[in-house]
Amino acid sequence: MSNVIVHSLLTEFDVNLFKSGKHYRMYDKFGSHLIKVDGKAGTYFAVWAPSANQVSVIGDFNFWTDGEHKLNVRWDGSGIWEGFIPGLKQGDKYKYKIHSNNHGIKTEKADPFALSCEHPPKTASIIWDLNYKWADKSWMGYRKDKNALDKPYSVYEVHLASWKRKIEENRSLTYEELSEEFVAYVKEMEFTHVEFMPIMEYPYDPSWGYQLTGYFAPTSRFGEPEGLMLLIDKLHQNDIGVILDWVPSHFPEDAHGLGFFDGSNLYEHPDRKRGYHPDWKSLIFNYGRNEVKSFLISNALFWLDKFHADGLRVDAVASMLYLDYSRDEGEWDPNKYGGNENLEAVDFIKELNRAVYENYPDTQTIAEESTNFTGVSKPIDLGGLGFGMKWMMGWMHDTLEYFQKEGVYRKHHQNDITFSMTYAFSENFMLPLSHDEVVYGKKSIKGRMTGDEWQQYANLRLLYGYMFTHPGAKLLFMGSEFGQSEEWKFQGSLDWHLLQYDFHSGIKQYITDLNLLYKNTPALYEKQFSNEGFEWIDHSDAENSVLSYIRKGHDVENDLVVICNMTTVIRENYKIGLPRNGSLKEILNSDAKKYQGSGVGNLKAIKIKKSTWHNKSHSADVKLPPLGVVVLKWT
Repeated sequence: MSNVIVHSLLTEFDVNLFKSGKHYRMYDKFGSHLIKVDGKAGTYFAVWAPSANQVSVIGDFNFWTDGEHKLNVRWDGSGIWEGFIPGLKQGDKYKYKIHSNNHGIKTEKADPFALSCEHPPKTASIIWDLNYKWADKSWMGYRKDKNALDKPYSVYEVHLASWKRKIEENRSLTYEELSEEFVAYVKEMEFTHVEFMPIMEYPYDPSWGYQLTGYFAPTSRFGEPEGLMLLIDKLHQNDIGVILDWVPSHFPEDAHGLGFFDGSNLYEHPDRKRGYHPDWKSLIFNYGRNEVKSFLISNALFWLDKFHADGLRVDAVASMLYLDYSRDEGEWDPNKYGGNENLEAVDFIKELNRAVYENYPDTQTIAEESTNFTGVSKPIDLGGLGFGMKWMMGWMHDTLEYFQKEGVYRKHHQNDITFSMTYAFSENFMLPLSHDEVVYGKKSIKGRMTGDEWQQYANLRLLYGYMFTHPGAKLLFMGSEFGQSEEWKFQGSLDWHLLQYDFHSGIKQYITDLNLLYKNTPALYEKQFSNEGFEWIDHSDAENSVLSYIRKGHDVENDLVVICNMTTVIRENYKIGLPRNGSLKEILNSDAKKYQGSGVGNLKAIKIKKSTWHNKSHSADVKLPPLGVVVLKWT
């Protein structure tokens, strides 16, 4: 006889909503929940396992004995098993032992909805009740008061395990330690947002978190779930938004994970051509199965709801959109129209974004999508996928390739550096210099710069100045903000000792000032996704390798002039055309001595003359520093 009391939290559960893929708050009902039944404290369990003929809860409390605590299958054909076990408390470890109808297969699985998990390599779920009192009311109000896209997004991308380590103890910082040290650093650097590489539970450190087994559980590597809440709360209290990396594209085959959950292909697509990812040796969700859609969308809303996340960066969207992604001929089957688009994944993505923006309109979904798929960040009712933003991978590739070329050759590649502006407003773009660019032998961002030591750092400052004045949101991976020399090593720590050297401390100060300029200058963010916010002065001066342009906001008085000199030649009295009279004041110069530059610049106000140039009514002569960017403002 089972020691489980028949009880349900699903008394008002709409099974049709679940079966139609429209149940977006499954975390309120599924998993383990601490409750009382007839005055007895204990834990209620609910798990979806339609191919099972028996499901038991096993754990420390019954010495992991199968069959002692059997759950009851619901009468409604949903395939949900549930029940209440008295006496089970927070911190108790458990799994589900599932007997399948398929060939007598038995599986032992972690709870897909567990809120806490054992520290890997251990794999049990932990009964947990989230209990945290938030103190970020002011930030959450600021979110609602502002147009989500009409503000600066300067994002600091972080792998928490390797940001900084306690060397003497050979460990990463805890959530609590990060809430002090990390938050203070990000605030000092003036970033507007952080993006955490996947913070959900994952079994394998070298996956960096991109192979999830605990979709609803913050990783236990840094402490308990409330620790992550504290970290996010502290960031919010310091006016820093939080974007979470989210992985709905694939999941690992680990025995305790979602794969072959109840002896059937429950979460993954049963056809290996659509259900297995050859590059990542992982399983692909079955986006055509409604209950799986409910699971994934519930998970997205969970992090926005319970953890106050300000956005989700959705990983590997291209791999979801295309049936032939990373597959050779014969390894994929076309859709019903003969094309290569995964129509079920497209529908899922639209439904995901619709649900996010209907429930949390002041948040963002950001697509890591590397193809020319049309309308990734366009509204669904206009034929788009509905994301808020998309990573601008083309800009990243072209720009890094350009900056690896010596200055003398750059005049032959002017079109490479200006090409991004031909499509800059086709999507709401975020410019990413992400973790993917500083691993696998690619070198650090600083290591990709050409020239001797001085030129490398000058090029790095020039690159960042160009990036921060280019239309679009910004993202920098940790370490790039102070010119990390070595490529990223996930098992180590950033090279913080480098900050004792002038070039590195200069880069750090420069990024701080760029963030302040971006945050405090409406011309750089108010129309960053609109062609109204950008105007070329001259993109065709290939001979001198100079770019000049105007950035605009809602108020013409705040317009900025930006000039990038891509060579080591100092250019005296470089003439630019301008649309109106007045004078210009230099407000940022990447060659300033405080950044360890040579100090060439425009110390006095620059007089604008009534003299036609570059098809504009006025002009001015500007001094351009070597490998430098100057930002000028009308006064």
